[in-house]
Amino acid sequence: MAEPDDHAGHRKRVRERFLKVGGDALEDYELLELALQLVIPRRDTKALAKTLMREFGSFSGVFNASQARLVKIKGLSDTTIAHLKVIQAVAARFGRDRIDSEQPILASWTQLIDYCRSQMAFESIEQFRILFLDKKNRLIADEVQQTGTVDHTPVYPREVIKRTLELSATALILVHNHPSGDPAPSSADVRMTKEISDIAKPLGITLHDHIIIGKSGHASLRGLKLL
Repeated sequence: MAEPDDHAGHRKRVRERFLKVGGDALEDYELLELALQLVIPRRDTKALAKTLMREFGSFSGVFNASQARLVKIKGLSDTTIAHLKVIQAVAARFGRDRIDSEQPILASWTQLIDYCRSQMAFESIEQFRILFLDKKNRLIADEVQQTGTVDHTPVYPREVIKRTLELSATALILVHNHPSGDPAPSSADVRMTKEISDIAKPLGITLHDHIIIGKSGHASLRGLKLL
């Protein structure tokens, strides 16, 4: 086992490299190691970072892992898990702020997809989210309307429209995830989207898109010409 001075020297070298080249130049496990250093001050976190990456498959997968799975990892205390969840919440808030601005949401499509992936790609159950927009396509609200099972979420088109009218929104973007990882829309996804569109259109509400998020990417029903 390395001596404490070796740990301190390694930590310093990793931090200095981060400051010199930036986070994008680091391997995922190295960035995770740095994050763990913030919450585990007196231990080598490199091995733990690599263990977490193997267990959960990706950097995002670590932070999106449930508390029930994280507690099974040797070396993670309740306090450390809580701090990881704080970091996840901070990242989510930062992503939300990037799309929640005075700019039309359609002008920052990449940021929108990144935000939705960070929120939903690694969820173990389906989640149906609605982005409510004003007449200039600026975000009014981002709400999770329904959660379901591993392969189904009940969606009620009239409830979607009811909430849209309550918020005085004039446009919508629907988003849901496929825990299987495959973002390809099902026939039920297409049918539900059409039902919402058919109710919204006579009321002057525009349905811009229905985005499906999976671990392997995303699918746009408008892009697929299914809307």
